Amino acid sequence: MVKKSAKGSSQKEVQDVEKPASGFHEGDIVKIKTDKDEFEGTVIPSFDSNIILLKLGSGYNLGIEKSKVNSIKKIGAKKSEAFPEAKSKSKKSDKPGISIIITGGTISSRLDYNTGAVTPLISPDQLFFLAPKLLETVKINKIERPFTLLSENMHPEKWKEIAKIAAELLNKKENKGIIITHGTDTLHYTAAALSFMLKNVNKPVVLTYSQKSTDRGSTDAVLNLTCSGFMTLSDVAEVMLVGHASQDDDKCYAMHATKVRKMHTSRRDAFRPINDVALAEIDSEGKIKTNKEYNKRDYSKKVIADTAFEDKIASIKAYPGADPKILDYYVNEGYRGIVIEATGLGHVSLEGKYSWIPHIKDAIKKGMIICFAPQTIYGRLDPYIYSTGRELLEAGVIFLEDILPETAYIKLGWVLGHEKDPKKVKEMMLTNIANEFNPKISEDSFLY
Repeated sequence: MVKKSAKGSSQKEVQDVEKPASGFHEGDIVKIKTDKDEFEGTVIPSFDSNIILLKLGSGYNLGIEKSKVNSIKKIGAKKSEAFPEAKSKSKKSDKPGISIIITGGTISSRLDYNTGAVTPLISPDQLFFLAPKLLETVKINKIERPFTLLSENMHPEKWKEIAKIAAELLNKKENKGIIITHGTDTLHYTAAALSFMLKNVNKPVVLTYSQKSTDRGSTDAVLNLTCSGFMTLSDVAEVMLVGHASQDDDKCYAMHATKVRKMHTSRRDAFRPINDVALAEIDSEGKIKTNKEYNKRDYSKKVIADTAFEDKIASIKAYPGADPKILDYYVNEGYRGIVIEATGLGHVSLEGKYSWIPHIKDAIKKGMIICFAPQTIYGRLDPYIYSTGRELLEAGVIFLEDILPETAYIKLGWVLGHEKDPKKVKEMMLTNIANEFNPKISEDSFLY
């Protein structure tokens, strides 16, 4: 049922169960009784017409089957809280300028107090109201919002779009650097993609995130944005991911975009450098400590968006009892490359009906590129230790040393977008193009 308000806007109305008079709406606070329990919370949108969804005071959501409800009573309504506009763009400001690309995710959303659901901010400028130190430090020249996507919906065409906008902004003299905000789930894929697609990076490119929506007191967006702003003014001309170094709000890490991975579903410090140390540490006051060598600013460079990408690629994991015939499927579907997350030092089964060797040889013979990356995440592949590795190497598998599986997937797509000759593809895959290989893994980098 849809009820028209006095101003002509429409609202969803949820019909009261016990002899309702006017019903109740999303955003209303209600008390629901069942045979066994009583619940109180805010009605939020439900995609199942048989379920009433409540946002409880604890912050958790609870679904209640309508058939089990004895009574519902409206006891109040949440009012939407105004979210102030940030005065982030000022032509008169003498602060150094940066630009922002907002792509979606939790960092560009807030809680809608009418419904209890997380929704996109009305204006991108609102995002920066939460980080006053950012606005005290820089002038925001331009905010680009090419699309709003949950990060699990990202795909190569969107990476290309971000890369083209980023290149344009980096080549503008008024920008000291750029910040890209993004959802967390696939942020490390996008970060890796930009590392390969942006050539001749001349200024800092900082990707950042939030695990908690921006209206919450516990949001990590404030420190992440603040530290990202400080990094855009640094001398580090790299593609980096910046985020909490710990659960505390004291400092962030800046991490090479090809050597970082989301390692926790919900912690603020979910992203960690893998087989690497943090490129830099940034505290909440803007002090930056670098931990390794890096490319420096060079305004003479012109950034190029080199976005050729082959999307007929896949990433699969080897596991006990895995059927190697899966490779036959990808060959028949016309895939050009596969990254296999191999066990140990770079192994898959070579025993009996589970042997991958005949399927790997057949796939390579038909033109498929097969690469191995370590499913252990940490450490380096070495095909020479065991006979299994040597046999796979002889079959034509490319062993990608200490590369991250996600980075391997991105690199393979980018390389195959530029080259078809298998020998040249192998050469490019083993060339350190965007810091994806670390020739000297230190003990300090394990569980950094």
